[in-house]
Amino acid sequence: MLEKKDINLEKAVLIGVITKNQDEAQSKEYLDELEFLTYTAGGEVVKRFTQKMEIPNPKTFIGTGKIQDVQNYIKEHEIGTAIFDDELTPAQERNISRILECKVLDRTNLILDIFAQRAQTSYARTQVELAQCEYLLPRLKGMWTHLERQRGGIGMRGPGEREIETDRRIVRDRITLLKDKIKTIDRQQAIQRGNRGQLVRVALVGYTNVGKSTLMNVISNSEVFVEDKLFATLDTTVRKVVIGNLPFLATDTVGFIRKLPTQLIESFKSTLDEVREADLLLHVVDISHHNFEEQIDSVNKILGEIGCANKPTIMVFNKIDAYEPVPFDEHDLIAVRTKENYTLEEWKKTWMNKIGDDAIFISALNKKNLEAFKKRVYDEVRSIHVTRFPYNDFLYQDYEEEE
Repeated sequence: MLEKKDINLEKAVLIGVITKNQDEAQSKEYLDELEFLTYTAGGEVVKRFTQKMEIPNPKTFIGTGKIQDVQNYIKEHEIGTAIFDDELTPAQERNISRILECKVLDRTNLILDIFAQRAQTSYARTQVELAQCEYLLPRLKGMWTHLERQRGGIGMRGPGEREIETDRRIVRDRITLLKDKIKTIDRQQAIQRGNRGQLVRVALVGYTNVGKSTLMNVISNSEVFVEDKLFATLDTTVRKVVIGNLPFLATDTVGFIRKLPTQLIESFKSTLDEVREADLLLHVVDISHHNFEEQIDSVNKILGEIGCANKPTIMVFNKIDAYEPVPFDEHDLIAVRTKENYTLEEWKKTWMNKIGDDAIFISALNKKNLEAFKKRVYDEVRSIHVTRFPYNDFLYQDYEEEE
């Protein structure tokens, strides 16, 4: 978990549900990640609330009794923010805000806030603002509740509706302006990508906070920003890398996350163009995370959505130095051995064995097993290059000979 360095952390409570599609273990896992997101955004989680339901309540997301418990706790402990694990509809957000009388956020809103904090370049800020505007547009009605206190009569008919329509028009105009700005930058970046020549392009993809930027720094001898927080990298970074005498372009991309807001996928499509145009993907995985298999599935799902599911991919299992299996007592007759008790060697004999040479186990931070990683990347990039330029075959020998 993140070290809490901020003095004035905003107090928050987390709220999630346990449904037939999301069991108790998954709900806890999602809330753990939501807490990590909250700390990244500058908040402090003081309590969690969960409720078992068939489906979320269409009016208040959780049941009336549970939301009363949340309301009492918020008033008693003077909590300023309530954060829900799933995306709330505009109606749910208005109803909950009216009951709790505090700031109500959902997972999407929280991620958008982190992106807004992290955006450094003009391009990233434009993309984030576009996503925020598209998220805000259907929720404008709840921002003019102060007009409900006004009474009807002469001179007082319909001021709220006019105000809302004015704001909607302003936001729509802003969305159009931002989309045009992004199209202009996209054209500029397309020209930049065209000027890179015919070098093989390798993109680092993966879940957020798995060590992509650290690995990028190691292989390119660069200083890409690295921090133990979610979404430390928003802007795509491209570096020329040379292994042996073989040059190629490596791209560090924004990290993915479960339940990634659709607004972000849409507004960051141009950033993800780097992934689409890559010849080879390095799918970086934090193997020390207890639920890394679900993270892999989340990344593969998003890769499928942007049309990159069938690209040549090398699975890079990072942070092997931090991996520790849960101890298993063989003398306990009741205990059942699960994946949590697997050693690294046992993991390599599971489905990972079917991947064969396309599975590499490294530690980018401590530079463990990097030679095997470099050799595998060299062989794959060389194969792509020689396929593209057969007459260059004699230029690049096998990695051992090159060494």
